[in-house]
Amino acid sequence: MSSTDLRTQIREFLSSRRARITPDQAGLPAYGGNRRVKGLRREEVAMLAGVSVDYYVRMERGNLAGASESVLEGVADALRLDEAERSHLYDLARESTPGSRARRRPAPQNRVRPAIQQILTAMPDSPAWVRNGRHDIIAMNAMARALYSPVLLSSRQPANTTWFIFMEPAAPEFFVDYDRIAADAAAMLRLEAGRNPGDKALIGLVGELSTHSELFRQRWAAHNVKFHRSGVKRLRHPVVGQLDLDFESMDLASEPGLRLNIYTAAADTPTADALKMLASWVASQEEQPTPHG
Repeated sequence: MSSTDLRTQIREFLSSRRARITPDQAGLPAYGGNRRVKGLRREEVAMLAGVSVDYYVRMERGNLAGASESVLEGVADALRLDEAERSHLYDLARESTPGSRARRRPAPQNRVRPAIQQILTAMPDSPAWVRNGRHDIIAMNAMARALYSPVLLSSRQPANTTWFIFMEPAAPEFFVDYDRIAADAAAMLRLEAGRNPGDKALIGLVGELSTHSELFRQRWAAHNVKFHRSGVKRLRHPVVGQLDLDFESMDLASEPGLRLNIYTAAADTPTADALKMLASWVASQEEQPTPHG
């Protein structure tokens, strides 16, 4: 990432967070009926953060170099940033600091150790898979391959869930809550861009999506960021129908930059029955004889 790109990221992130907060939400009096800015004024943020107006203006113009933790926390509190947004602010500040490139995290991996694949295989009843920070699918068990078969059939290799969401016509049918999924995918990728701005493959992915998807451009321009740790994902599977799955996503401590995703369903639910059907379908596929030419 160039210094110009970084300053633009900082400026647009801070200004977009400021624009969403009203004086009433911040506990400030709103004098007069006509405010020229959407949300808070810069001087109001500065007052709430406990910094001078000139200092905050410099920050919002894209210069976070030298900002102390107390200043960053003050700005985060003033802008009511959530956990993911605070993390993103700190990532942008770290990148602004001279010498940060020497401490940059390594690029996301593209493979896992055999022991990780063994763990995935040892969970035969639950779809489980590993992805890197730019959402490339790195490893899967048989259930995950069956569950995400539409994604794996996409033309991009390695398969990438965010690329599928924005580039494949089948994505809105596969993801029941497509609009939310698209917003979340762009927000997670934005968070990763702040964390690993030098990842050339990530830069290339964002460039490709920005070039070919208007929806991605809109979601990317929102500068939203999001952690993806747990929740419900609803899918329309071509073989077993709709699945309302609980998911957990966790860092692999032994594999920096990789995350393990596991999908389950509560017992005695239609989705639990559908997963059993999917497992039977997987078993039938594995038992089919291999054709000989």
